[in-house]
Amino acid sequence: MSKSFDDLLSKVAECDKKVLSVAAAADKAVLEAVMAAKERGIADSILVGDEAKIKEIAATIGMNTDEYEIINVVDNVEASLTAVKLVHDGKADMYLKGLLDTKTFLKSVLDKEVGLRTGKPLSHVCVFEIPGIDRLLFLTDVAFMPYPTLEDKVNIINYTVEVAKACGVSMPKVAPLAAVEVVNPKMPVTVEAAELTRMNEAGEIKDCIVDGPLSLDIALYKEAAEEKGALGRKVAGDADILLFPDIHAGNLVYKSIVHMVDVKNGNILTGTQAPVILTSRSDSTEVKVNSIALAAIVAEEMKKNK
Repeated sequence: MSKSFDDLLSKVAECDKKVLSVAAAADKAVLEAVMAAKERGIADSILVGDEAKIKEIAATIGMNTDEYEIINVVDNVEASLTAVKLVHDGKADMYLKGLLDTKTFLKSVLDKEVGLRTGKPLSHVCVFEIPGIDRLLFLTDVAFMPYPTLEDKVNIINYTVEVAKACGVSMPKVAPLAAVEVVNPKMPVTVEAAELTRMNEAGEIKDCIVDGPLSLDIALYKEAAEEKGALGRKVAGDADILLFPDIHAGNLVYKSIVHMVDVKNGNILTGTQAPVILTSRSDSTEVKVNSIALAAIVAEEMKKNK
């Protein structure tokens, strides 16, 4: 089981080398990540975008563009459709957002002709390596689905379980989070968490252990579970997947960790035919490279399952 991003990078080395398709690649931070991914043996890349600008930026960071395929497409909308089609057609294994707006990027992902849609809603998974926690944590959804319904939460769990299993977690433990660890009819989130637990016990949600509602401290720390008399809970102190009730809770926890703790993280979109990497311009090169590595591992697992 991978317990760190170093473990994930070692796992990548066991996979066939992947090809990354980059939409609107004329961006310094993105090209730095692409170059690092190549140097570490994670993935080769096809760069789609304004070739002149790509080469101009590459020259400033010591990137040898002769080592990359470049497809010259100046218009960002056309570049995104060209780049996503490479993945759709099997010429690349995963898809990365470059210097274009998120709306245009997602429209290409969902394009009926050349995109990566599956008919299911998209979701977002962030993987964290946090000091003091002896395993990787999978947080979802912290950035994409605002107010997931019960059905959405089932999809989110299924998506995230696939990512966790690709990372070597054979039976992921899922904690549907709430402010409390008991069902309160006045708090619908707790009712839904209990229903997700029932569905798991009935075999309607498979390949994982679901136990909710749980407060965040009980999900992560056995000491907290002991203090609150919750050590008998199936996931107490041992959660792999933290399922947030809505985007506000998820995003607040995500940003608190990122800005207050020395962590490593990577993230991908799920619910697509192939891994999609949607990073922020403020993300460091390390986060982008970690996200590419995570996508490569998930792509390998999807290839095996096909």
